[in-house]
Amino acid sequence: MKTITRVSMSLRNCRWAVGVALLAGLLSGCGGGYKTRVVETPATAGLKGHQKPYTVNGRMYHPLPTCEGFVQSGLASWYGSDFHGKKTSNGEVYDMHAMTAAHKTLPLGTSVRVVNLNNGREEVVRINDRGPFVGTRIIDLSFEVAKRLGVVGPGTAPVRIEALGIAQTDARGTLTYLPSVDYDSGNYAVQIGAFTLSDNAQRLAGKYRQQLGNAVVKQGWIDGKLFHRVWVGRYDSLTAAYAASDEFGRSGHPNSFVVALD
Repeated sequence: MKTITRVSMSLRNCRWAVGVALLAGLLSGCGGGYKTRVVETPATAGLKGHQKPYTVNGRMYHPLPTCEGFVQSGLASWYGSDFHGKKTSNGEVYDMHAMTAAHKTLPLGTSVRVVNLNNGREEVVRINDRGPFVGTRIIDLSFEVAKRLGVVGPGTAPVRIEALGIAQTDARGTLTYLPSVDYDSGNYAVQIGAFTLSDNAQRLAGKYRQQLGNAVVKQGWIDGKLFHRVWVGRYDSLTAAYAASDEFGRSGHPNSFVVALD
């Protein structure tokens, strides 16, 4: 069954990212009242906290399974001394003088090239935090990055970001970028309901078996009760399965979630 971890959180001066809440239920804050939920499903049981879906004030975010081919344009902001020395989403201590940034969905550890579209300046930064969650902002830069790109004064700037991969230096000191690990591929379905009565489960499964071709009823014991769970569809990636789950949610099954098939 899907479980949700509830955590109260704040935003960095109304710009802050989800902090270490995604890892251990802890966070640094500055007042605000934002709340985040880490969504646990059987399909994501083996993933790290920051790789799992999460919500901020009810809006769902799905961290990307890989950074390959990722390019994005939008507004950049920055955060500094108020969070210097506090933890980030991957458990590191935030250093406002380091070349790091926060992004809502890129795999943590990804290096990205950030170009300020106002002045052409560019820098390579490493994503180690989640956010920002205000308006159309797509990336929250450390103070050092923002200073080099000319973002500190105005506070925000239009940027283009391009994912490079995971930085690695060989014995000769040569820097290369490796693709992030792809945990997206697999075999998944969507659970759209669970019933104590078998007939109800079989009726619903039959409906979607006609529509989709794949629908089964799986039995499972929960707190001493036998449930008949309806699993529908067959998807070869988490991305496709999450999209299907969202669609089932909109079509009358709000408690739908992704499950991993054997």
